[in-house]
Amino acid sequence: MDLRRRSTSKTHRPYTPVGSFKLAGGGGAARIQASDALPLPIRHTNKLFSALFMLSIYYLMSQWREKIRTATPLHVLTLSEISAVVGFVASLIYLISFFGIAYVQSFIFTHDDDEDDFLLSGAAHAMPTVASPAPCPLLCSQKSPVPAAPLSGDDEEIVSAVVAGEIPSYILETRLGDCGRAAGIRREALRRISGRGLEGLPLHGFDYDSILGQCCEMPIGYVQLPVGIAGPLWVDGQEYFVPMATTEGCLVASTNRGCKAIAASGGAASVVLKDGMTRAPVVRFGTAKRAAELKFFLEDHRNFDMLSIVFNSSSRFAKFQGTQCSLAGKNLYIRFTCSTGDAMGMNMVSKGVQNVLDFLQNDFPDMDVISISGNFCSDKKPAAVNWIEGRGKSVVCEAIIKEEIVSKVLKTSVSALVELNTLKNLVGSAMAGAMGGFNAHASNIVTAIYIATGQDPAQNVESSHCITLMEAVNDNKDLHISVTMPSIEVGTVGGGTQLASQSACLDLLGVKGANMDSPGANSRRLATIIAGSVLAGELSLMSALAAGQLVKSHLKYNRSSKDMSKSS
Repeated sequence: MDLRRRSTSKTHRPYTPVGSFKLAGGGGAARIQASDALPLPIRHTNKLFSALFMLSIYYLMSQWREKIRTATPLHVLTLSEISAVVGFVASLIYLISFFGIAYVQSFIFTHDDDEDDFLLSGAAHAMPTVASPAPCPLLCSQKSPVPAAPLSGDDEEIVSAVVAGEIPSYILETRLGDCGRAAGIRREALRRISGRGLEGLPLHGFDYDSILGQCCEMPIGYVQLPVGIAGPLWVDGQEYFVPMATTEGCLVASTNRGCKAIAASGGAASVVLKDGMTRAPVVRFGTAKRAAELKFFLEDHRNFDMLSIVFNSSSRFAKFQGTQCSLAGKNLYIRFTCSTGDAMGMNMVSKGVQNVLDFLQNDFPDMDVISISGNFCSDKKPAAVNWIEGRGKSVVCEAIIKEEIVSKVLKTSVSALVELNTLKNLVGSAMAGAMGGFNAHASNIVTAIYIATGQDPAQNVESSHCITLMEAVNDNKDLHISVTMPSIEVGTVGGGTQLASQSACLDLLGVKGANMDSPGANSRRLATIIAGSVLAGELSLMSALAAGQLVKSHLKYNRSSKDMSKSS
């Protein structure tokens, strides 16, 4: 009995048109296609029946309209109308049959081929292999192709299909039901297409199921980042060991020194000034006057309760706080603000905004919603609106560093720090035209903690807005230092916070998950920890600059004598 066979070698098979049959004998190379039974070439037949279908519909509709106008019975048909009905039915049957058969054949024979391939993989070695096409020169290096990694028979078939473009890479998780296996197959397909090895990128040891549908699409591995600990950091009478994921030498050591100075001086104190995530859709009207009417409606305090009910119905944690409107011609930008519990809240606020927009369409049917985000939010971009109005958590953190600590731990003086802060963080940043960048390196600390705790690293842009102030107090003996950060965007639930490593770092800080007793308390505490860590980082770096130690420290901690190119 002849069997249909496919090579299971590590070369991929040629593409087979959808809707075609394999011959049972003769090596299985020939295909019988659904269009072979047509008397004319397929392209001419398609054009003929498509034109017949459209003409029949047009003629019958025009005749139907004429009969209604003249009160002629619809069931009385002329010879031309009967011909049009026959043409319509024939063309409809052809089009349905043509596309339907192609779909059914592609579905049946794809599954049939897979079953045969899996059952007959042992016999496939008797068939001659087909050489794979040469890799694209734009994607591949001039080096010899990397040898194929050993795969099982089933996986080899799937890799070959992905390389040939027969199976989209993005559906592997759904098709296979195994996220780890899908990542490995995708990785091997990429290696064959690009001709580049991925030996330094780990594949195993990661829970790919945890990122499906929420953290990362089409994974092929994961990047390793070292996590250091700075602390103990004393903020509001509590002790924290702060996890920081970074590849910058000196950063953790410097922040740790700042934590030591703060702890030796009695700790830092913080205040959360605001807590509200924003989303700002842009809507358009026919006239500026009409856009202004909606602006006045939204800003009228008598409508606040009604808008709150509509907005808050999207989530039990979403609490509407208000709107801020800005008009540009006939375009209206509406900046909604709401508290979001322990979630960072971008999705939550977006759902609430959508509810309100749908509600407003009843009274403003001429409102054209251009986009649910009009950049007046403003997310992941430096913007004055965040610097002035705040976004997420607005926090101020302060500490008084004793004179002897400044001298012994920080190796500088109070007067030198105050003068440097004025000339660098204030005047220097103003000369540069900084937007929220009146600090030494707040972004360094924010980003390191964000990565370690599963926050969105891109939101470091506005979350790093910070102004650092220093002042001599207590008869100019001690140093008062503060950082004011108006837009720290953090959460302790959702997104990357649920991944194992990031969840462990949140647990280390005591803010893992949602606070059931006081929703939002964990995310607010995380924001104060970040502000306290920034305070420590600012204090240490500014001291190093004032004492002229920066270059020396980086040469010691940020330069490796190991030749990494020879370590592999």
